[in-house]
Amino acid sequence: MKPTRLEQFDFFFIKLLRKYADEYGRFALALIFFWFGILKVFNLSPAAPLVVALLQVTFLQGIPPEMFLIFFGGFEALLGILILIPKLERITFLVLALHLATTIMPLFMLPDVAWIKPLVPTLIGQYILKNAALLSVGFFLFARLKPMTQTHKVLGEEID
Repeated sequence: MKPTRLEQFDFFFIKLLRKYADEYGRFALALIFFWFGILKVFNLSPAAPLVVALLQVTFLQGIPPEMFLIFFGGFEALLGILILIPKLERITFLVLALHLATTIMPLFMLPDVAWIKPLVPTLIGQYILKNAALLSVGFFLFARLKPMTQTHKVLGEEID
């Protein structure tokens, strides 16, 4: 039976997405991290007060906020660059997971800033929660790697 136009379009569209999804996901994730990091480096980030507030309630409170913002922003920008390098996915994913784990800390350490009431996030809380979506893109890219038991390499090799 001949496929309908809708089925043909469906096949074409899925094939197109499969061809470019990894590159698009990698680029989008890298752009977000690089851009948001650079904003922090130049003290232009609307998230800077949140980062400083979190800094003040952690064990890092002795670090000057201006210096920490430059360091943290540079770290995020570097992470954005690392995301663009496919062979470094294993290392990048570990750094990404650590970074995102720290960026959700305000949900627990600054509840007045993150929540209006239980399960109702503020705008800042929503900003923090979107990190789960960013991490899922990282999961997707990491899942495309061959296991180290097959490659015997720390560097990533994508599944054919």
